[in-house]
Amino acid sequence: MRGATHARWVACALVVALAATACGGGDSDTGGGGSDGIVTSSWGDPQNPLEPANTNEVQGGKVLDMIFRGLKRYNPETGAAEDMLAESIETDDSINFTITLKDGWTFSNGEAVTAQSFVDAWNYGAYLENNQRNAFFFSDIAGYDDVHPEEGQPTAETMSGLKVVDDTSFTVQLSAQFSTWPDTLGYAAFAPLPQAFFDDHDAWLAKPVGNGPYAVDSYQRGSKMSLRRWDDYPGDDKAQNGGIDLNVYTDNTTAYTDLTAGNLDLVDDIPASQLANVEADLGDRYINTPAGIIQTLAFPYYDPAWNTPDSDKVRKGISRAINRDQITQTIFQNTRTPAKDWTSPVLGEEGGYRDNLCGEFCEYDPDAAKSLIEEGGGLPGGRMTISYNADTGSHKEWVDAVCNSINNALDNEQACVGNPIGTFADFRNQITQSRMTGPFRAGWQMDYPLIQNFLEPLYYTNASSNDGKWSNEQFDELVDQANAESDMATAVDTFIQAEEIVRDDMAAVPLWYQNGSAGYSQRISNVKLNPFSVPVYNEITVN
Repeated sequence: MRGATHARWVACALVVALAATACGGGDSDTGGGGSDGIVTSSWGDPQNPLEPANTNEVQGGKVLDMIFRGLKRYNPETGAAEDMLAESIETDDSINFTITLKDGWTFSNGEAVTAQSFVDAWNYGAYLENNQRNAFFFSDIAGYDDVHPEEGQPTAETMSGLKVVDDTSFTVQLSAQFSTWPDTLGYAAFAPLPQAFFDDHDAWLAKPVGNGPYAVDSYQRGSKMSLRRWDDYPGDDKAQNGGIDLNVYTDNTTAYTDLTAGNLDLVDDIPASQLANVEADLGDRYINTPAGIIQTLAFPYYDPAWNTPDSDKVRKGISRAINRDQITQTIFQNTRTPAKDWTSPVLGEEGGYRDNLCGEFCEYDPDAAKSLIEEGGGLPGGRMTISYNADTGSHKEWVDAVCNSINNALDNEQACVGNPIGTFADFRNQITQSRMTGPFRAGWQMDYPLIQNFLEPLYYTNASSNDGKWSNEQFDELVDQANAESDMATAVDTFIQAEEIVRDDMAAVPLWYQNGSAGYSQRISNVKLNPFSVPVYNEITVN
């Protein structure tokens, strides 16, 4: 996600003011230990209100994963798509699907989860006038173009491909064959919504109601979200603690300081400045594990200066000017691995990962870099900025290092500078409003371990997370062809062909693959990260 994506293939705590000395930490009503103990964790405000179809970034996604359950759920160990609310998803032609729900599921307000709950939610997410970031997720369903046309106004409010049969079943007709479409249904955009969402939308946004193991107790933007265990949750993945307090931090170094001081239980983003000493600080309470995350530099193709006939040479030159080996070793203490393609090693070769696909364009060569940039007409205006959010992720350190590497290659100390943007929400708003004037940080956290998820959401024309607005007709055609394949190996090979087009145009510069990192206090146990690098909150126990 984290951005996150379109996918085809496949309760009693009061909100308290933050202590002035700890931007998000400090004392809280933790409820003691045992099964009712409350876990405190670092967090960042999400970009948008927590509508499932309007959240395509990591911070909001963490909450949706706690308060919603959909037709599928991605296994926290393997990432595999497994039935959750779906009793069955059946098809004879990979176009027409019949979905049957399990009995006994309700929302935390007591409303039954029915077939209508899914159909209404999907129609809401797809409808153009609702302005949902993840509307593109529903574009495979017949009738999507009527509710979300590329131009003009909608001619319908609901998709013709969705039909309610009865309370526990509905049918879906796709616009084209898509054999692995069911594997995409664990993504939060496909979550059901209660009638309360539609009856009083503002009230629901202020305190979202879902059907997951936790319920939202309170939320004060810029301060804290409190989630509490929903005792009547019918799933088999019940919360093993009393709840989670997500404390907002604008600096992950402060969060780490609070953790080591005993004022915070969990930090799921160890600052780069602490990686050299984190094992000494935390011992076996430090987690460093491979995850489906890649960091890239994206470009604003809506700016003509970055979208000239020869600008691919400039982008390839920028890529060759970056000393990935040095940066991942010195800044990240080998918790990052230099990228060789645009996916992730967690896919494995059978899943589409290729450790040589980028080839020479991801190899550090300052002389070749300078020549390429000059052949492409030079940096627009003779200078570039790299924009990033300054509140989480230790981005300043690596952005400065990348700029230094580029400056050294170009023999110009002012060729590249970092452009910090105060908060993640502000950063994302500027991106989604197409206000970037130069390269910008574009981390991607997979939604499920399929090569499609690293390509289509980011590079398909008008896809929900195609923030730079890159577009290539041949790429789109290959993605469509891969999505329709019933043979997995053939589909993977076709996606790799599409990825080669991304490479040839250097649609984005791949930087490095990222491990999931976290640290936790002695107060809690059974802490792990799922393959998407998100803590499995419901399994955490309080000592």
